[in-house]
Parts: sequence; C-alpha cells; structure tokens
Amino acid sequence: MAFKRAKAPALVPNANALTAAMAGIGMRFAAKPNRDANIEDTLLFASKEGMDHDDLRVLAVLVTWFGVHHERVNADRLTGLVAEQSERVRVFWSAMAKWQGKDRRLARLASAHSGPRLNLLRTGTEFQLERRGEDPRFVDGPLRVPDGVLRDRPEDVLSPAELVRKHPGYRCRVQMGVSLRADCWAVLEHDATLTAAELARRAYAPFATAWHVKRDFAVVGTASSTWRNSHEDPQVE
Repeated sequence: MAFKRAKAPALVPNANALTAAMAGIGMRFAAKPNRDANIEDTLLFASKEGMDHDDLRVLAVLVTWFGVHHERVNADRLTGLVAEQSERVRVFWSAMAKWQGKDRRLARLASAHSGPRLNLLRTGTEFQLERRGEDPRFVDGPLRVPDGVLRDRPEDVLSPAELVRKHPGYRCRVQMGVSLRADCWAVLEHDATLTAAELARRAYAPFATAWHVKRDFAVVGTASSTWRNSHEDPQVE
C-alpha cells in the first residue's frame, strides 16, 4: 500500500488529554504533563477550546504561551491546521500572528481572516471596552478583546530554558531549528523501534524525511556507542 502522509490529528482529545497536552508543552495546568504532546496539535485544540467553547482561562494561558514561545512553533503546519477551523479560531490565530508580526514566518497565518473585527466576548464587549479599553496585544488586529479579560501572567507558562528540559520535541527544535526533521528525531528518542512509515505518521512528516532521520539516528547511535567504548577508563587490576 502506498504511504499516505498524515497532516492533521485523527482524533480530538478529551478534556483530560488536552489538559495533559497543554501541561506537557509548558502551560501550568494542574495535570500530569504529556511530554510527547505535539506542539501544533495542542495549540490548535487549545484555541478551539478557548474560542469555540469560550474557555477564557485556557485562552489566556495560550496567548501568554504564544508570546513566549512562538519562535519554536512550526508556522507552516499551524497555518494549514487553522485554515480548516471555524471563523472564531481563524480570527484568533490571525490576531496572534499580527501581534507577533516581526516573526515573518507568521505572515500567512496573519491572513487567515480578512473580514471585519470579531468580538472575543459574545456579549458585553462594548461595555467592557468603554470601561477598560482594549487589550494592547490585540489593538488594530482582527479580534476585539477588552483589557483584563485575558490575564497575562508569565508565571502561567514555563520559560524556554525550563521547557527545553521537559519537552523532547521543543528541545530538538531548539537544537536543530523548527522542522519536521527535528520532530522526527524527538519521536525516535521516545521509541527508536518505529518504522519509517510509523515515524512519518507520528511526526506528520513526509516519508523521505522520516526515512533519512531514522537512518541518521541509527548512525549517531552507533557512533555514540563506539565513542563510549573507546573512551572507557581501563580497569585497574
């Protein structure tokens, strides 16, 4: 059977699984973290929870996380995922991209919505804006957010230095750059027995990328073993 590349998650996580995934990528929620959670999948489902289901607590932490970690996000993959979502989710990510407009990788994501501005709150927006003004992170963007509705507390997310020690995929992206190759490497570190096809599906990568990473991973493993053996201290008799 010909290999068919997966580009989006096949299953929607339940509430507990999503909370574990968000904790796994560095959002401080009270849950056992899933250290192998895919970053873009988690961002997508968190934004759906926030925008489609009005969970402002999740949305607040997500916005703070993106402000800290956007440079480690695979912008192309996230853009593709967002394109298939509801208008509210597309508006949110367009607003995120415009907020971080200096990151030119997010230019396509910024154009995910081109219509009129949308209110984050389904009711009471005008009153809140008149009372508090607009959240400075969203000024002139496609999403109208009253100031104070989405709290911004840096302590709600792990710093890059903390997250690089806890999430293998994030660490590989820091080491190798944001790429599907880095994601494949992180998946292999968790399970080196995967076939190239299985690896490609788990990392949402082309088969050729997965095949080359699996080959190189084996080469590094062999070289590391040889180096350790050649540098062992001699036994003292």
